[in-house]
Amino acid sequence: MFKAIIPDLFVQSIYEIDFIHLQHEGIKGVIVDLDNTLVAATRPDATPELVSWLDQLRGMGFRVMIVSNNNETRVSKFAMPLRVPYIHRANKPLGWSFRKAMDVLETRPEETVMVGDQLFTDVLGGNRIGLQTILVVPVSRSEGFFTKCNRLLEKIVFYWMKRRKWEAKR
Repeated sequence: MFKAIIPDLFVQSIYEIDFIHLQHEGIKGVIVDLDNTLVAATRPDATPELVSWLDQLRGMGFRVMIVSNNNETRVSKFAMPLRVPYIHRANKPLGWSFRKAMDVLETRPEETVMVGDQLFTDVLGGNRIGLQTILVVPVSRSEGFFTKCNRLLEKIVFYWMKRRKWEAKR
């Protein structure tokens, strides 16, 4: 039952992801959540560190796209200055937004990684269509009502994972 919400990798932040390793595995596209994955949900723009991270990924040949459940105003104001394509109101974990992102990125599931901070949206959605999934620790505690509800359920899953001495798949 829990397998669908178990990430391939769990890291503290996006900056700890080994993209050289992912590149060697054939990953070409990066679908990334916005709020509490890239920046705090209350931050309107990218940090200099994030801009550098995106430039580094692009320099390595990765194609990057933001897929967010947030509204168009929030996502477009963040993504457009960075020249990053995006999907707003993605209804994650439903698969249509991930498939549309892969169409834009011109990648297949085995060439794409989903990076996000939530098990029941980002990881579940990515796992359902065969993406490699990476869970990051949320960058902020500031969250909306539904995310807070998801966090309660996540605590149960993390407890289960800890009891079974879960480790990343790789």
